[in-house]
Order: sequence, then C-alpha cells, then structure tokens
Amino acid sequence: VQILSKGELQVSDKERHTQLEQMFRDIATIVADKCVNPETKRPYTVILIERAMKDIHYSVKPHKSTKQQALEVIRQLKETMQIERAHMRLRFILPAKEGKKLKEKLKPLIKVIENEDFHEELEIVCLIDPGCFREIDELIRSETKGKGTLEVLSLKDVEEGDEKLE
Repeated sequence: VQILSKGELQVSDKERHTQLEQMFRDIATIVADKCVNPETKRPYTVILIERAMKDIHYSVKPHKSTKQQALEVIRQLKETMQIERAHMRLRFILPAKEGKKLKEKLKPLIKVIENEDFHEELEIVCLIDPGCFREIDELIRSETKGKGTLEVLSLKDVEEGDEKLE
C-alpha cells in the first residue's frame, strides 16, 4: 500500500529506451512536417531529419514536449544544414478605412505578398513566417476592431513535386 500511494513506477531501461526512441522519431516527424529546404522549397524526409539529428548528437529530453524540442532541433539544424520553417499562406481582408495604415504595420511581418486587391476593402494574399502569425492576428483584430478577417490558406507553402528530396 505504501508503494502504491507514495512510490513511483519503475520503468525498465528497455521501456525507457523505447519511449525515448519514439520521442526522437516524433520530433523528427514534426521537424520534417514544418520545414523545407529554403533553396528548393521542398520538404525533407523524416529519415533525413533523423540522420541530421544523430549527426548533431541531439538527445531527447523526456520531460519536454516533442513540439518544444522540435523547435529547438530546427534552431540547431540551421547551423549545419539548409533548413527553415515553411511559410504559411494567409489571406486577410481589411476594411478600406484601416487598410492602408494597417498594411504599413503588417509589412515587416510579411515575407512575400502574392496578390493584393483594393476595391471596397483591401485583400492581401501573402506568405509569412509561422512565428509571426499570432502577432499578425492580434494586429488585425485590434486595429480593425474585429471587422478585418484573417484566413489561413495553407499551413505550409511547399513546392509540389513528384518526390521528396533525400
């Protein structure tokens, strides 16, 4: 009864090893899913990312979330390979009154403006770094007092090809 109420479950070395291997694979999968080769705009395979993680001797931290660790891995991999987060494609529609002023505030956060249309309102389709999404969302919401809309067209902009590059 004492062990049941106060003790910790003992995990065997084999179980722990399996758990860490699974986390390693999950982290590699998240990185492969969120990143591209900036030169080709194509995604990397999970196997290639796993190999790169082994090359930099990345060790899994069992008490940190895989998503947090994936962001850490991306930062570390940037030092040894061509890798960056895939851009998100957004469309926002801004009321004409706030449109021009707001566009100036949004400009530094936008990587590429793909399409811009100005009739009754300002409509912009653009690519952004996913890290800027929250800031853009808050800017549009506060500046237009909820009248502006923000739509995520795709979570990652990748060049579609027949195959992923190894």
